[in-house]
Formats: sequence, structure tokens, C-alpha cells
Amino acid sequence: METQPDLSSFLVLGSIFVLLLCLTAIIYLIFKLNNSAKENQVLGFKYQEMESKYNQIELENLDSRLNPHLFKNILNSVQSHAYQTYFALDKLSNVLDYILYDSRSKFVTPKQEVEFALNLIEINKIKLSPLFDLKVKLKTNENEPLYHQRLLAPFISTDLIENAFKHADLQSGDAFISVIFEFNDSNFKLTVANKVSAKSPIRKEKSGFGIETLEQRLKIIYNDHFKFDHFIEDNVHIAHLKINLLDYKAKMLAAR
Repeated sequence: METQPDLSSFLVLGSIFVLLLCLTAIIYLIFKLNNSAKENQVLGFKYQEMESKYNQIELENLDSRLNPHLFKNILNSVQSHAYQTYFALDKLSNVLDYILYDSRSKFVTPKQEVEFALNLIEINKIKLSPLFDLKVKLKTNENEPLYHQRLLAPFISTDLIENAFKHADLQSGDAFISVIFEFNDSNFKLTVANKVSAKSPIRKEKSGFGIETLEQRLKIIYNDHFKFDHFIEDNVHIAHLKINLLDYKAKMLAAR
């Protein structure tokens, strides 16, 4: 004779099943809360890391916009005077080596930056008449150790040199461009002067970032270890940059 299931047994089994479901739900919620706390902690660490690297990211963004613009200007200079292409391409090859290899490092040596700038000037000379007054002077002490150490931001001289060729008066008899590189007492100095053209340069849709970008880069990298002045006096634009690499190196070492 078959035994009929007892109603109370069903209720007990049902209660146990519900209890197990509740326990499972509680364990799952505890597990999710623990994971959520860990994720929040990880996100907090990542936020701090992103915040601390903000300046570096911003600087890399500036560099990524700077290099293509520089390369485009160089190619335009080469194209404008085909008869000097061979000489210009030789200098362009040196410039490309700097852009593709040396400048990929966060810093270059002052010697590398000066050599790059000299090649850049030679390429820009294509625009000038042979009689144009272009003076380039080097007052660098290559015996100083810091002259050969990677402490200088790449392309730090580009904007001042290109600005001089872009805005210089290339037609009048008293037109000139003067570029002076100095390195002494662990200070990198660059002075660029040019007679300002009465005609405003043609503004292009995709123009460079110029002096504004230079000042921004200097503040991000060198903080208060640099001095930069530029002004116009008697129709001559003068820009002077000085970076104290010894103080900057001491700061970097102290930060480690």
C-alpha cells in the first residue's frame, strides 16, 4: 500500500529550499560588494596615476602635433627652390634622423638639438636671396659635461627659428635674421632676432602652434628653471630663451 506524501514534509522541504536561496543570494551579494570595493580601490589608484601623468600626456599630445607640422614646413621649403634640392635633401636627411630617432627620447643632448637647429636653418635658407643678411653664431662650450647629457626637450628651438623665417622682412635692404646659440655654465641659451615684415604673413588653415606652444612646453617641463622673453623694438622682433639645466637636473635627481 503506497504512502501518501505528508503536507508538513512539503512545507519543511519548501522552507529549506527558500532558506538555501536566501543564503545563496546573501553570499552572492557579499561577493559582489567585495568585488565592487576592490574595483573602486583599483579605480582610485588609476585615477591618481592618470592625474599624476596629466602633464606628460598633454606634452606628448603637443609633440605629436608639432612634428608633422615641422616636417610639412621643411618639405614646402625644399619644393620652393628645386635647383637647391640636392643640398636641401642632405640636410633634410639629418633632420629626419633627428625626428625619427633622436627625438623619440624624452630628452636630447644640447649638442644634438643645436646640430638639428643648424640643419633646419640651412633648409630655410632656400627661401633667401644669397645677399640676405643671415647671421648664425655658436658660443658653446663643448667641454661642459651637461652639453652631452640628455636634459633638453627636443624641438625646443624649432618655433623661434621658424617664426623668424616666417615673419622676417625678406625684401628690404636692411632685412636680417640673427640666431645665436650659447651654452656655458650649464645654461642653454638661444637668441633669435629678425626685422619684422610690414606685410602680415598669410594665415593658413593648418598653421603651427608657435610661441604659445613653446611657452606651454617650457612650463610643463622646466617649471621655474627657464626664462623666456620676446618683444618688438624698432621693428625688430627679439626672442631670448635661457634654460638652467644644472638646476633642472638637481630637481630631477631629488625627485627620484
